[in-house]
Amino acid sequence: MIRSTFLHIPGVGPVTEAELWRRGIRDWADVEGLPDNGSLPDSLRARLRRELAGSETALADRSVEYFAARLPPSEHWRLYPSFRSETAFLDIETTGLSPYEGIVTVVTVHGGGKTRTFIADEDLEELPAYLRKFRLLSTFNGRLFDVPFLEYRFPGLAVPRVHIDLRFLLYRLGYAGGLKRIEQTLGVGDRSGVEGIHGLDAVRLWEAYRRGDTDSLARLVRYNRADTVNLEPLLEFAVDRLSRRLLP
Repeated sequence: MIRSTFLHIPGVGPVTEAELWRRGIRDWADVEGLPDNGSLPDSLRARLRRELAGSETALADRSVEYFAARLPPSEHWRLYPSFRSETAFLDIETTGLSPYEGIVTVVTVHGGGKTRTFIADEDLEELPAYLRKFRLLSTFNGRLFDVPFLEYRFPGLAVPRVHIDLRFLLYRLGYAGGLKRIEQTLGVGDRSGVEGIHGLDAVRLWEAYRRGDTDSLARLVRYNRADTVNLEPLLEFAVDRLSRRLLP
């Protein structure tokens, strides 16, 4: 999708981008093949060629920051197909709804071919360094919940520049509600072994673990990992549907 994108070029907005697509310019390479016959204004053609040369370099250098700075945040999802292997799916469990009243108990990061869970008082301190391996972040409502909690827990935390929050991306497609409701609606995700567990149960499981019930921690980890791993098929769905909507 990023190679079909022109919004990051100065002076190109949604209308101009749609017009380029209508003219059959659906890849950066198509610009080079345009004849100089007035099919595009000379100034626009020259700008496209100049700016797209920089885009090619940035993509080859894996510089997600280049595109993040030039694309509207609402369109950062277009970067995912090109940076799929460098995307971290993340979900946290806490003991409260505010970072000032609760603590982070369990965090799972899924991406790069691995799924790793961090646990408070065990290895949670390793999370910031682990996150630095990724260029994109995907969460569900993480802008309002997960990231503020983690930034309070780890002052100076370096969160990936591109953050795709699935709650808002899926809402654009008409899917509202909580994560589990949307999973059920779309028929995606696997919750084997953690059926029926919800947010408040996660708090109770942590409290039971702190009282010595190790089985409760195992269930909590399975629940948190399901919340995290299930984000990947949801993002794949959203990106595919939005791409088809833009470029049928």
